Amino acid sequence: MRIAAIICVAAAFACAPALAQNQNQNVRITPVGSHAGELCANDRAIIFEDPTGVRFLYDPAHNVTGGDDPRLGNIHMVLLSHMHGDHVGDLKLVAPGAGTCANSQRVPAPNSTTAEVVAAKNAALVTTRAMAGFVHNKVNVIRGGGSKPMDFCSTLSVTVPVQAACSSRIDLGGVFLARTEGATQGVEITIVYSAHVNNAPPALLTKPQQELLLADGAQLEYGPAVGFVVKFSNGLVAYLSSDTAIHAEMKTIINEYHKASLAVLNLGPNPGIFISGAHAMNELVRPASVILTHVNEAATEGGRLRPNSMTARLVKQLKAPAHPALSERTMEFDGKGRCVAGC
Repeated sequence: MRIAAIICVAAAFACAPALAQNQNQNVRITPVGSHAGELCANDRAIIFEDPTGVRFLYDPAHNVTGGDDPRLGNIHMVLLSHMHGDHVGDLKLVAPGAGTCANSQRVPAPNSTTAEVVAAKNAALVTTRAMAGFVHNKVNVIRGGGSKPMDFCSTLSVTVPVQAACSSRIDLGGVFLARTEGATQGVEITIVYSAHVNNAPPALLTKPQQELLLADGAQLEYGPAVGFVVKFSNGLVAYLSSDTAIHAEMKTIINEYHKASLAVLNLGPNPGIFISGAHAMNELVRPASVILTHVNEAATEGGRLRPNSMTARLVKQLKAPAHPALSERTMEFDGKGRCVAGC
């Protein structure tokens, strides 16, 4: 027994449980935007990497050149918050750096960038069942019917990479777990409320559907928009807000129940979180750190916030350290939500 103990000490805690090891490791977070080193008007997409190796992309949006974008690397899961074109991806980036930071150069993505990434990476899609059905059809179109149609994952706890592209069969409050082969822990994803509409972009609908909606002055909704709470193996709990107005569950669910230590906050004039964001973060969510994205403006120049930008004005009001989501700049966060590298 004494010999075994000495061996463990000499191996620098190699015999410690996996949880203890992961608590000393960091989650890597890499925004994928239109211009490297900047936070630009159309930027939304972010890659998260758990210490165990699980990697997922949050809202592909207009920020990838397609499913084969070399900046993506391995993607085990794709999280989709809602069906607006700038999230599901009705357009795709021509090339990194194309156009300006205020207006990146994009071209149509008729099957959505979300479906392109899911198909190319053979990934698990985490979203509601209503939105998943839409993406399933688009993935099947991309694959041309030459493979088994995309379906829901057989269980709510998967080992990644999955054998075939699938999606979670969960809705608000549902939990999906992903772990790598042999890992004792995984990444737990809970779907949470978002105060936002969820209509699909007409460009991704069939012509008959477009004409029918136009005749009635209607929009096609795919259930509720959602956010996510992600619990990583090192103890970090991240709140991915999606596009949302301020709401009471930021305090009761996100803070008091999940105890989120990092908030990834989508900004923009609609639904006006530039105005209420400081209160939402300072008084309701109360994270240790905030990552700012979806700013709808060229927020930085040379990697620094433009002093007269709306984003810079909000940062001055936040109590927690705020980090702009600079494209291709990897940040590392510890289990308590503190940025320890890259910020």
